Amino acid sequence: MSPEAIWLTIIGVSAATLVPRILPAALFSGFEFPKLLIKWLSYVAPAVLGALTALSILAPAGQLHLAFDNLFIWAFIPTMLVAIKTRSLFITLSVGIAAMALLYNLTM
Repeated sequence: MSPEAIWLTIIGVSAATLVPRILPAALFSGFEFPKLLIKWLSYVAPAVLGALTALSILAPAGQLHLAFDNLFIWAFIPTMLVAIKTRSLFITLSVGIAAMALLYNLTM
């Protein structure tokens, strides 16, 4: 691939990433949205994150896996408890990584 093609690819991918983010902000920055819409939109990010998390835990290989040997479910339990208790992203991530590493190494 030529250097020009690489630069054009980088510029094109950058534009494709930035335009959908900047355009709505530029178009709707002057609008006042109804409080009900703002409240409804505040639930979108947690719902998407919850759906992605549930999919990763319950169907790690693309198919529903609710068996006893699903390590992701076992690692999720202490991670979720710590997240609820501490509300700290760093501690939650540390517990999740440690739980998964421990479970993975104990089953190997």
